[in-house]
Amino acid sequence: MTSATATGAAGFGRTLRLAFRFSAREMRGGLSGFLIFIACIALGVAAIGGVNSLARAISTGIETQGRDLLGGDMRFQLVHREADQREMAFLHELGEVAHSANLRSMARLPDGSDQTLVEAKAVDGLYPLYGELVTEPNLPLADIFAARGGIHGAAAADMLFSRLGLEIGDTIRLGDADYELRARIVSEPDAISDGFGLAPRLLISLDALEASGLIQPGSLVEHAYKIRMPAGTSEADIQAVRERATAEFPEAGWSVRGRTGAAPSLSSNVERFSQFLTLVGLTALVVGGVGVANAVRAYLEAKRGVIATFKSLGASGRFVFLVYLVQILMVAGIGIAIGLVLAALMPPVAAGFLAAVFPVPMEGGVHWGALGFAALFGILVTLAFALLPLGRARDVPATALFREMGFDQRGLPRPVYVVAVLAIAAVLAALAVFTAGDRRIAVIFVTAAVAAFVVLRLVGVLVQWLARRAPRMRGAALRLAIGNIHRPGALTPSVVLSLGLGLTLVVTLALIDGNLRRQIAGSLPAHAPNFFFVDIQSGEVDAFADLVEAEAPDGKLVRVPMLRGRVMALNGTDVRELDVPPEGAWVLRGDRGITYARNVPENSTLSQGEWWPDGYDGEPLVSFAAQEGRELGLKLGDTVTVNVLGRNITARISSFREVQWESLAINFVMVFSPNTFAGAPHSWLATLSDPGATPAEEAQVLNAITRAFPSVTSVRVKDALDIINGIVAQLAVAIRAAAAIALVASVLVLSGALAAGNRARIHDAVVLKTLGATRRTLIKAFSLEYALIGLATAIFALIAGGIAAWFVVARIMTLPSSFLPEVALSTLLLALVLTVGFGLVGTWRVLGHKAAPVLRNL
Repeated sequence: MTSATATGAAGFGRTLRLAFRFSAREMRGGLSGFLIFIACIALGVAAIGGVNSLARAISTGIETQGRDLLGGDMRFQLVHREADQREMAFLHELGEVAHSANLRSMARLPDGSDQTLVEAKAVDGLYPLYGELVTEPNLPLADIFAARGGIHGAAAADMLFSRLGLEIGDTIRLGDADYELRARIVSEPDAISDGFGLAPRLLISLDALEASGLIQPGSLVEHAYKIRMPAGTSEADIQAVRERATAEFPEAGWSVRGRTGAAPSLSSNVERFSQFLTLVGLTALVVGGVGVANAVRAYLEAKRGVIATFKSLGASGRFVFLVYLVQILMVAGIGIAIGLVLAALMPPVAAGFLAAVFPVPMEGGVHWGALGFAALFGILVTLAFALLPLGRARDVPATALFREMGFDQRGLPRPVYVVAVLAIAAVLAALAVFTAGDRRIAVIFVTAAVAAFVVLRLVGVLVQWLARRAPRMRGAALRLAIGNIHRPGALTPSVVLSLGLGLTLVVTLALIDGNLRRQIAGSLPAHAPNFFFVDIQSGEVDAFADLVEAEAPDGKLVRVPMLRGRVMALNGTDVRELDVPPEGAWVLRGDRGITYARNVPENSTLSQGEWWPDGYDGEPLVSFAAQEGRELGLKLGDTVTVNVLGRNITARISSFREVQWESLAINFVMVFSPNTFAGAPHSWLATLSDPGATPAEEAQVLNAITRAFPSVTSVRVKDALDIINGIVAQLAVAIRAAAAIALVASVLVLSGALAAGNRARIHDAVVLKTLGATRRTLIKAFSLEYALIGLATAIFALIAGGIAAWFVVARIMTLPSSFLPEVALSTLLLALVLTVGFGLVGTWRVLGHKAAPVLRNL
């Protein structure tokens, strides 16, 4: 280091220490003027830190409680079939094996007067290998399942008792057997790994399931083999077993999970939802950044005399900049600290609410990584929005500060500050994108946020331009209002920017929520079938059709063969080695329903390629859903390998179909040529559509089918939609809470912007009152000004929010999208109430200001 460099560094160190001393002295006056600043930062940091803490608490809980949640160290799952002797020998080599079987079926009262869908789970005597099954009364499993008088025992969830009006000791019928309900299920340790169902749990023994007669060739039964491995088994050992299972049994078609991946679907959904809420929280923080800029500008305006004195006494611009930068960072530190405390409290508070929805495992403690992530965002946003006003303060000469009202001049500060702000903004964008699970969505968000800032700024300029060129109005109040909109130092840009972002987000989420509810409550039921029937055995399908025709002569029955298969490879490449986008990954995850057909299904249209001819007997062919094919990057002639009943079958793609998923009719991603599964045992899937059927007639059909075909699973579509609607409603609560955070941030910024303009308002009001304007005229003028600005902001929010909601609903969810008038009306009212309400609160204080002190300084 040269002597000049050392001298410069020492000089900067002395300047910085002196700046800290002056900053600390000025801060003795309290935090007046910074309360909105602190609230904005605290709100955004709390949202980001709280959401990420909650997500990490759930993820860590899933990892640390993996054995209990999975029910073993490893889990092997097969569909349609049990493991054969060779596969069982392999599993027993690994450790102690517990076998369970899951299927859906109809539980009914012994007299056949009522029935309901259940998720039946049959277990052996080793269940559970890990964790504890808690029942009420808390009986040993041997006592719950024991056969007494030829009747097996069972335990069931509260929902089953309430749906059928049952009590402990009552009997239900499942398939061809009766079961005595001997306990209520309070806690099921491996419920998450077995998946959340739309029906209540019924827990029975494997022997009891065998007695029911429900397991037939082709029945949709999931067999799970959970393994307790020797103590000291490492994750590397589990991975080695996974690779060995794939190598030794390439056509087994089983799904293999380890204890660290006990609930992959839950982990994936938590990650996606936390990303969404994090982006909403970042929106709130960025909106709050506008409040930071307003607060810094107002604070520096109040300190203009002090700054002028500093400069008159020889202080450099750099010293002035450092003094107030240190103060701003101190205040931001207070806001960040408050936000981090709130964020740390969010997981335990949210745990209570989530426990009522579904059993989510959580790991307690403070998640420092999530809090540090939020704190970093808070600091970066503070600097991004504070540097420009601080840079302007540095370069304003002392004479201008003494002579003028302030230093809110046009133009930009020195290039170094502009470059610094752009660099910080780039870092913020990079953090938002590269820490996101779905970077495509994060890029869309960042792009939309930048575009929103630019467009809102242009909207503010446009409103001022229109006000400047508006014709002369007769009313004095209206003329004053229009003049205030475009005068120098007007509130228009700040109000439009602060309120516009929050309102746009609220409109977007409200329209998405409204369209989903409209689909579930209106459009979907109008086009959906009345019933789905699953597990119709091949030997019963004709008799089943005859019964349906007799019970519902006006109904339309559609039946198709159905198997379950797992996609193993695309074009010969193992799907585990493929990097596919999230929107298409679901096709490759888990088992898929597949079928074969002679003709193109009636609810889909051929978009590319050719259908196989009648009587085709060549190589296996498959028709793939067009949208899913595009997402997976497939084209005509590519090959798809699926595992069905323990056998790998490779078929060539001969066509793509546009599928109307929203119709809720029978749809499959993959439809194979009939020769592909010749001779394979399978069941049938059917739908019954009868738009004119009354609830009583539907109940009669359901009762008749359940009595005649106890092994057939019947799903009433309306009941399923009601459950889905409830889930959507629960998600909507979280989404609305997130939107409310952004809106609260907007309101804080709005109030700060209005407060920052009070100084100029006091000057204008005193002059106008001196010239003869009445209080009523001024209130009317200010009200009209705020109403016009609020109206312009609401119109922008409706347009921008409508476009964003349409993109999500129509392009991402592929559902019909419509604009909802009630959302438009509520947005307009909300904008007017906020702008006029907050504006009048500040105006009332302005109008009460004494004239003498202001007139003396003119």
